[in-house]
Amino acid sequence: MSDKTITCRDCGQPFTFTAGEQAFYQERGFSEPQRCTECRAARKTQRAADGFGGSSYGGSSYGDGGGSRGSYGGSSSRQMYPAVCSQCGVQTEVPFQPRNDKPVYCRECFRDKRPATSSYGSRY
Repeated sequence: MSDKTITCRDCGQPFTFTAGEQAFYQERGFSEPQRCTECRAARKTQRAADGFGGSSYGGSSYGDGGGSRGSYGGSSSRQMYPAVCSQCGVQTEVPFQPRNDKPVYCRECFRDKRPATSSYGSRY
């Protein structure tokens, strides 16, 4: 596998999709990126300003992977990792390094998996 040059869909500038990145994406079943690093960061910042959160904690195993299912809304300085929801297949980001032996869920699927809590005896 060799490095690949891709044209950013937002700014039109070419960027390099390295062989290592390609292997990482392929291993996790991700599609090729469509935006350069700068445009991805700008889009993430804009989404945070629009109320979708800077860090995807839902549409991705806990956040949103490019506009799908919502976000945690945490600090954009937190390192996030790309992931694909094990239940619905939505591409997302999570605040931890996903492992192949553990399922990862988007925000909505994660919320659906959590046991319902009663207000009786709740600390919150």
